[in-house]
This record gives sequence, C-alpha cells and structure tokens, in this order.
Amino acid sequence: MKRIVDAIVKALTVFDWPLLAILVLLMLLGMTIMHSAVGGTDLRFSDQLRNFMIAFFAMWAAALLSPPKLMKLAVPFYILGVALLLGVEFAGETSKGATRWLNLGFGRIQPSEMMKIAVPLMLAWYFHEHQGKLRILDFVVAGVLLAIPFGLIAKQPDLGTAMLVFAAGFCVMYFGGLSFKLLIPLVLLGAVALGSLVYYEPTICQPGVDWVVLHEYQKHRVCTLLDPSSDPLGKGFHTIQSMIAVGSGGVYGKGYMQGTQSHLDFIPERTTDFIFAVYAEEFGLYGGIMLLALYTLLIARGLSIALKARTQFGRLMAGSMAMMFFVYVFVNIGMVSGILPVVGVPLPFMSYGGTALSTLGIACGILMSINRYRPESE
Repeated sequence: MKRIVDAIVKALTVFDWPLLAILVLLMLLGMTIMHSAVGGTDLRFSDQLRNFMIAFFAMWAAALLSPPKLMKLAVPFYILGVALLLGVEFAGETSKGATRWLNLGFGRIQPSEMMKIAVPLMLAWYFHEHQGKLRILDFVVAGVLLAIPFGLIAKQPDLGTAMLVFAAGFCVMYFGGLSFKLLIPLVLLGAVALGSLVYYEPTICQPGVDWVVLHEYQKHRVCTLLDPSSDPLGKGFHTIQSMIAVGSGGVYGKGYMQGTQSHLDFIPERTTDFIFAVYAEEFGLYGGIMLLALYTLLIARGLSIALKARTQFGRLMAGSMAMMFFVYVFVNIGMVSGILPVVGVPLPFMSYGGTALSTLGIACGILMSINRYRPESE
C-alpha cells in the first residue's frame, strides 16, 4: 500500500502547479462558453468534457517523460509523422474538399496534428546535438526538415495547420541562433507583397484570375478579408457575422447565453473556429481582456520555463511550445476579428475538438517535463 501511495505522490510531482492552475481556469471558461454555444448540455458539450479528460491524461503522460527520453523519441516520431503524411498523400480520405485523414483500419487519424509536436521536437534535438558548432549548413538542413512536412500539409490543403507547424519549427530555428539579419529581406519582401496585394486587390480578385500558388478557395478567403462586402452571403458571410458579434458585445457584453448572433444561428462554426465571437458577444471587451490575460500568463509561463531550462533541448522546445500557443491565439482571434483570413485554426482550450486539445495537452506536458528536469551532473 505504501508503494502505491509513494507512486501516486511521485506521479503528482510532475505537475507545474502555476501552469496547471492557468489550464484549469481556461478549461472552466471553455466549458462555460461551450455550454452557451451549444445551447445546453447536449452531446457536443459532453464530448468536449471527455476531450478535456483525454487531454489531461495526455499531458500527464508527456510530463512523466524526461527530456532525455523525449530526445530519443524525436527522430522516430518525426519519421513516422512524415511517413503518415505521405500515406495521406497517396491513400488519404477526402472530406469537404480536403485530403487530411488516413484510415488505419481501426479508425481515422489526422497526421498533420502530430507534426505540431514532432517538428519542433526534431529540430530541438538537431540543434541540441550541434550546439557550439552551428554552421549555415545546419540551418539549411533544419530548413529542409521543416519544409518537408510544411509542404505536405499545405498540399492537402490545410493552410492553418501548415502555418502552425511552420511557426513552431521556425521558432526553434530562431531561438537556436538564426540571425535576425537574415530575416530582414524576408520581412521586407512580405511587406512589399502585402502592399501590392492591397493595391491591386480590385484587379487580382476578379473571377478567372489564377493565383497559381494558392487554391481557389484560399484566394477567395484572402479577397474576402480585403473586402468582405464583395460576397456578403457567400465567402464573406463568416467574417461579417463574426465581426458583428464581436462588435455588438460592446464593453460589458450582452450577458451569458444572451448573444443574439450565436443563438439565432448567424455565427457559423460557433463551437469550433468562431467560438471567440460567441464569447466576445456575451462577455464584451472586459471578458475579452480577461481571456487574453489568461493566454498571456500561459505564454509567459512557457517562456519562463524556457529561460530556466537546464539544457539546450529544453530551452528550444519550451520556447517553441510557448510561441505555438501565441500563434494559435493570434491567428484565431485575428480571423474572427476580420484582420486575418479564415484558415481554420482553433482557439486553445476553447474550441471544440479532441485532436487539437490532445496536442495542446501534450505541449503543456512537455513544458512540465522540462521545468522538472535536473541533469544528473547537478
């Protein structure tokens, strides 16, 4: 009996309690707004509660793995992920115009989700192995390791997940020593491209104009962002209705379960990608600030763990996970507010979905593992 108690106590020591407290608050807030979004405690509400439980145990399992064990998993996990993405490419199942799922016989999986962890894990391992002797060639190799899954995911097409994978991997490269001077040309090129896009929007958004590098639906999303009123009942409907919901919430909000846009079914995908519109309409500006404060604490805790990490692998991995949370929040709230195109990125711990929640749980578990780890030399 004593051994069992000791094992339970030891298992509980893996938790980072400040991080866990933030996650519990986000979970409570997420379930509260999910109750309003679905209009009660129907099947989707209970499913989300189950998803949170699965994510919790996934986080616990990841927290029990020490960073050295995570490093041993980096290469095989990355190779498995790329192999599954190739499987999707040649034998994937198509749904709603996208080929993102792979049927393994016992169930369907979405391999792109695992790459949100596998890519930064692989790159953190690579830079840890080459610390102290980094060359330009090492960053080229890292870029190739990042480009392979990014290209395969973008081709499905799943631009939202591809962006998250790229952001997580790029943060590892930047924290690993990539010079900011090398990024200046890319920033200038992006600024010129954005300016040109806005200037030539009336011409390039005309029907029949092929953008070559983007699918037709992705072109419509960008054009809708630039001018939602161009197709208010079609491609611009999501953006217009979410902006109305966010704006109508005002400073104090309309009150819990009193949102008209959501409860009259004007907000599409209100339990997934656009759940922030439901939240902002009911809780207003003050509620939005409170939610952003919680996300800020989550990201700050992740960066704090990165600063205190004992190894190069730990620093890079923790920094990448923290910045991945930032990208999740920035992209989702940006697209709901009408400043970014709709790309299908969920709001962390708020949007409905089991796979995304499990991925986020594993990311938090990795942060807890890194925070707890003390090398034997100490």
